[in-house]
Amino acid sequence: MTLQLFDSFSASPRPDADRILGGFRLGDATLDAAPAWPLQRLVTPLLGADRRGFEEAWVVPGDAPMLAGHTEGIAWRRCGDLLFGVIELDEAQVTAAPPRSALHIASEMAYARLFRLLDAQGLPHLWRLWNYMADINRESDGLERYRQFNLGRAEAFEHAARSVVGRVPAACALGLAGGPLSIAFLASATPVIPIENPRQVSAFLYPSDYGPRPPTFSRAALAQPPGQEILFVSGTASIVGHQTVHRGDVRAQTAESLDNIAAVLEAARPHARRGGFELPDLAYRVYVRDAADLAVVREVIAERVGGAPVVCVLADVCRSDLLVEIEAQGFK
Repeated sequence: MTLQLFDSFSASPRPDADRILGGFRLGDATLDAAPAWPLQRLVTPLLGADRRGFEEAWVVPGDAPMLAGHTEGIAWRRCGDLLFGVIELDEAQVTAAPPRSALHIASEMAYARLFRLLDAQGLPHLWRLWNYMADINRESDGLERYRQFNLGRAEAFEHAARSVVGRVPAACALGLAGGPLSIAFLASATPVIPIENPRQVSAFLYPSDYGPRPPTFSRAALAQPPGQEILFVSGTASIVGHQTVHRGDVRAQTAESLDNIAAVLEAARPHARRGGFELPDLAYRVYVRDAADLAVVREVIAERVGGAPVVCVLADVCRSDLLVEIEAQGFK
């Protein structure tokens, strides 16, 4: 069984909905009827495109049976050893219990539910997570909201007896103007190979300068299902060591982010069975803090990735001094 990523910008025929494991809608276009498959909806402007929104979907070719369900607020679909799920939690429906904020509690709750589902399905290995929340850089309850999220996420990993250091999945965490805490995830019966960046301190080893608990993710993750190789590059920004570099310079931050992705690709190469990946081999999702920076961001990216697919959206990055974040994935 193979896994493919379909996007509505491509010229490929639209996949049969029965073969879609799950996916995303990005942009601020009006929603049609909700699909039958798990959908993560990101209501934020799509930048530099001739349409207001588009879809990405993980597709499982063939005729293997597809299972689906709703468990503790998680919409999920499973085909063989692969599962895609989405959970949304409205913080307004969560009661804060100081010193734990509503977001702290909601994050722990969402991940705890996610882990219970994976345990019940016998699919213990997270491959990739996509996390979105409102006002990620705003301080409330005495702590930046991203740091509150990290507290809840780490607690859930530990309560589920999962490692918070080393063998952790690829992930991103971005801020939107509003909306619930939204988490999409891809999991399997087989583990990924976590990849770290030699130019950066691993996120799970960050010092306490960045909050009471460090982020729980690897810089990238290499999946090797039968007959295929998939590289998930986590949200990547202008960080060297553990410090932000090129503050206020979006051109330099974009270039540094691509340098970091290139370093991750090189670090993944010894583990690859199919020759590894280069920057033009990947498909990119780019988060831009200020829409006025889009032209510069796209120019720098185009110089490095050529004709690779690139989608840009408006979003806040996890540090207020970061102007752009880039994630990517590649298939062989």
